[in-house]
Amino acid sequence: MSNDIPLALYFHWPYCLSKCPYCDFNSHVAASVDHERWRKAYRAEIETLHHQFPDRVISSVFFGGGTPSLMEAHTIAQITGDIARLWGLGDDVEVTLEANPTSTEAAKFADFKAAGINRVSIGVQALNDPDLKALGRHHSAAEALEAVAIARRLFERFSFDLIYTRSGHTLKAWEAELRAALPHADGGHMSLYQLTIEAGTQFQTLYDSGRLTIPEDDLAAQFYDLTAAVMEDAGMPAYEISNYAKAGQESRHNLAYWTYADYAGIGPGAHGRLTFYGGPNAQDAQAAAAHTRIATRAHKAPDIWLKTILDVPQGSTAGAPASAPYSAFQNPEILTPLMQFEEMMMMGLRLRRGVDLDAVHARTGIDPKDHLNHAAIAALCADGYITQNGTIIALTAKGMPVLNAVLRAILL
Repeated sequence: MSNDIPLALYFHWPYCLSKCPYCDFNSHVAASVDHERWRKAYRAEIETLHHQFPDRVISSVFFGGGTPSLMEAHTIAQITGDIARLWGLGDDVEVTLEANPTSTEAAKFADFKAAGINRVSIGVQALNDPDLKALGRHHSAAEALEAVAIARRLFERFSFDLIYTRSGHTLKAWEAELRAALPHADGGHMSLYQLTIEAGTQFQTLYDSGRLTIPEDDLAAQFYDLTAAVMEDAGMPAYEISNYAKAGQESRHNLAYWTYADYAGIGPGAHGRLTFYGGPNAQDAQAAAAHTRIATRAHKAPDIWLKTILDVPQGSTAGAPASAPYSAFQNPEILTPLMQFEEMMMMGLRLRRGVDLDAVHARTGIDPKDHLNHAAIAALCADGYITQNGTIIALTAKGMPVLNAVLRAILL
């Protein structure tokens, strides 16, 4: 049976205190939330998922959003309790909660730890109050650092985020800010993101009208290079395009995405990638020669997602096909071998260690010789954007900021 196959679990909490002007995530502002209904829905989905995948090993659990630190700790305790009861939840399993560093939410960190959280990822975003205000954040820089200090006291592993290439940002200011942040990052992990203008956001409206400017491509590349150099010098090199860590402190949950492991997305708008070995109804890993991998996406609207879960009779899957792993998703898509090949390349190249073409071939049955532009690979190697060592292709520091262009060049 497939009791040696890892499964990562993602739970999406869709609510925030307000919508940040740069954010295009599936997040919503609500006057009130019925926490009991959300608990029931999450727990129902866990039961249905376990029915389809009873013998997996849970490798990580991640509560994302939205702002999941607005959840009640009791909700998280019931979710982690159900996971432990159904699959087992070892002490070494990473259980992460994304959190905002307002004083109210940081005060709940001890309750979250008691509920089963053993790692927090804190959305600091900036270390000066004017920029935090411009980013639509509700915390001050002092509150952010206090939240990080609380996390340091309570959790062996934690991370926090910062955003660079903000409006008016200079290289000098960013280096000073980053170096000021490093002494607080002894949890060994930081996520450092370039601000991008996402479609449909308030920042896009401001950018298109000329009322918002950010560093453009050439200067943005200098920001990236500076970030990589400072973090390398601090002993926290990039292990992924926007993530930096000491050895052993990498986000295990996010590595499941980048290494193309199975993960289930529970909650409105959550995505998943799930493999049925031996076909949709078989769980024998020895029959992996005939397997079905599907892409799932739950309904995006929170109210519809809740209704879909809670109004379905127990044991039903709301008319979903036989291969459906749980009930509240729209049109699960069977991924062809070629689609899997392309996804493995796109995700694997995000990692500093790169992607092993032999592993991709073994997983998908697709021969890379037939679907990669080897002349383009040679040219990109010569220009210093990628390296190829045997069957392993990896981006260089120069290539990481232009991953999408590299992919367009090498995928046939």
